Parts: sequence; structure tokens; C-alpha cells
Amino acid sequence: MTTSSTGRETFPGSRSPRLRVVAIGDADSFVKWAAHLVDQVDDISQHLLLVQTPLAVSDAQRDAAITGTRFAQHPRSVTRIRFADVAAWLAGDAPDVVVLAGRAPFVRLMGREIDRLRRRPVVVSGLPGMSIPALRGALEYRRHCDLMVVHSRREVAAFSRLGRALDIDVPIALATLPFARPSGDRSRGTDLVFAAQALVPAEPQERRRIAEILRLAAVADPARRVVVKLRSRPDETEAHQERVGYAELLENAPENLVFSYAPMVEALATAEGVVTVSSTAAIEAMAAGVPVIALDDLGVRPALLNHVFTGSGLLGGADDVVARRFRHPDAAWAATNYFHDPRTSTWWDQTRGLVAQRRRGTLAARVVPAERGGTLHAAWHRRHVLGAHDRSALGRLADVVVTPVIAALTSLRRRRTAPGSDAVDDDVTLAPSPLVEPVRRRPAASARIR
Repeated sequence: MTTSSTGRETFPGSRSPRLRVVAIGDADSFVKWAAHLVDQVDDISQHLLLVQTPLAVSDAQRDAAITGTRFAQHPRSVTRIRFADVAAWLAGDAPDVVVLAGRAPFVRLMGREIDRLRRRPVVVSGLPGMSIPALRGALEYRRHCDLMVVHSRREVAAFSRLGRALDIDVPIALATLPFARPSGDRSRGTDLVFAAQALVPAEPQERRRIAEILRLAAVADPARRVVVKLRSRPDETEAHQERVGYAELLENAPENLVFSYAPMVEALATAEGVVTVSSTAAIEAMAAGVPVIALDDLGVRPALLNHVFTGSGLLGGADDVVARRFRHPDAAWAATNYFHDPRTSTWWDQTRGLVAQRRRGTLAARVVPAERGGTLHAAWHRRHVLGAHDRSALGRLADVVVTPVIAALTSLRRRRTAPGSDAVDDDVTLAPSPLVEPVRRRPAASARIR
């Protein structure tokens, strides 16, 4: 047995008949999604590439993301890599399938690297959690992929309608949300676990309101903990940039209000129930038999991404949280939203079919189109994804010249788009994402942790 240049263990003179699958990601939620999605498939050769970007997971985030997967059992199957080395690594490994796991611009940039390969793999991408409403950008930036994975029958229908509206014909595949795994019988815990989100809600006064609700819940029952489950430590990053952190808002909280960076599966092991606005942690909790409150104290609206919970029986206000009135989902809602029969999850069967087509030469390559703004725009796009990890002079120039233009055009588009004016229906919109983030990302700031 020998070790290949890509870090895989191989046997001389033979190629494994198993399909070779490589997931490529950077940010925490996408790395977790890709690791668990690939881990659903038996009898494959698997590897995880972590690309150096400003969003790249820390070692602690990586370990939390791959907890419970074969990647955790085989550390050599996870490799950190510079963007400049990705194409050569893939050329040497020659995978059958590449799973692109990152925010939309990351997926498009990695797609350009795949376009450089002589032996082209099947390219799969997807979204790491609940994705209602179906957003224009989510599909447009993945139109060069051979398959796009979503996680409910409702999402399949929504993205199919969006594709018809935009004339984009990317096949949409259904998968069981990979880290939402039934846990069987469980002992009832006592923790109220709040699944925090970086951008939801975005307004400081709304985040202060949630912090106050959590404080009231802790005061109401000093014998039981309120656990604020955070995704990143002060010196770490995540897929979205938090403006006002709960650690700051809850500096003088009661002793039974604590913060946790443990994997969600560990937090659920001691949970009485989970509270969130719209985190996919709610689905993970329900799969584990843990009841949920989807907090509607701030309303149900696009910017909160909580329309998906309408009709679920999970919506509840501040009084419900303080009294710990958790609830389980309506059965009909669950069947349409994330709890379909696993036998109807077809993504891997579709992927194998695409691999067979590519080997026969009947699957045309979906090439990433050239940037409309030419070389300078392409350099800006690369710089936008890689940040300081892009050390090219053209990238630095594009950052200075193009960033203000992009920011101005984005702001103008948002001002001209009336709320709801681009809605195809309740689950599909052509409008920009309701989650507003700066074009240039600020470095992670330090904060005091209790």
C-alpha cells in the first residue's frame, strides 16, 4: 500500500472500483453539510478539501463539523489547501464526483477551476439547510453544476419553479438533511438550547429583544440552564458575519445562562427543547426527538427566513419560551418539510447516473460563463471569495476599483425592488436575498467570553 500525492492510501497497480468523491468547502455550515452528505453514501472513496478563504473553518470548527462521520475516523481524509493548488490536486486525484460546498460566489469560483480539468468530474452542489424561499442567487450561481441538492419535497418544487422562471435547467435532487438523523429513544434533558444565527435577526434592537427573552427564561427557573449555542468563537469566522453578538448582549446574564461551542449533537443530548428563529438546528432537533419553539416574537417575514414554519405548529412567542412550552411538528407539515421517507431521497442515484453518462461521453460539461465585466471583474470575484489569500496585484486593484461599484449597484437594486414585487409565490422569489451583508467582509473581532 502506498500514499498518493493527494494524500490518499492506494494499492499499486490497481484503481478502486468504488466511486471517488471529493467535497470542497470552506465555511463551517457548508463543511458540516458536505461531510455529512457524503457520509450518507456507503462504499465510496471520500476526501474533504478545506480551501483557504477568510471563511475557512478553524481546527475546532472542522472537528465539530465532521463529528459522527467517517472523516472524523480518518483524519488523513481531510486536507487544507490553497486555492492555487486546487486544480492540480483534482487533476492528480481524478475524482468521479466533486461536491462544491460553499456560498454562491465560492461555488462559481471553484467551478472555474473544475473547467480547467482534462478529466471532468460530475459536479454536485447544494444548500446546507432550510432554503425556503428559493432565492434567485442560490440557483443562478449553481447553474453550471450537474446537480443541485435540496432537502425537502417543498424545496424541490420551489427550486423547480424558480428554474422555469429563470430558464435555468439544473436538475434538482432530494436528499435527507444529512445531519438530521433520528436518535431513537432519548432521555429527556433539562436545557433550553437557543440556536443562534449570525444574520437572523439582523437589527441590533431585535437581537437585544431575543437576549432579553433568554435572560427572562433563565431567571424564571434558576435550577435549569439556558444554553446559547454559538457557531464560532471570537477569533473564528462563519458563513455569515455577525454584527452584534449574544456574548456581548448577555455579558451580565444569570449564572444558569451559559454559552456553548460544542457540536449541536452534543447540545441536543442534554436539551429539554430548542429555541430558534429560523436555524436548521430546529430540523436537527426534531429528528432527534427534541421539541422546538420557532420564535415568532419578531413576526414572520422574509428577512427572518421563518415563513417555512407556517403551519408547522412550532411557532411561539416570548411567553412560550419563558414557560418552556416546546412543541413537536404537525405531521403533514413534517412530511413535506424535511421529514420525507428517506427512500425518496434520490440525489445519490441521480449522481451515479450522471457519472455513467459522463463516462459514456453523453453528459455535456456545464462551463462557468465568462464574467460580463471582463478580466477585472473576474479578478474582483476571485478577490471577493479569497480575500487576503488572493495575493495578485490585479486582485488588489480590482478590490479598490470594483468594490465601490458593486456596492452601489447592489444598494440601487435593493432600493428599486419593492418588498414582494419579485415574488413568484410564497416559496419562490426573484428578489435579492433578504439577508444583507457588506460587499467587503470585516476581520473577525475579539470579544470577552464568560
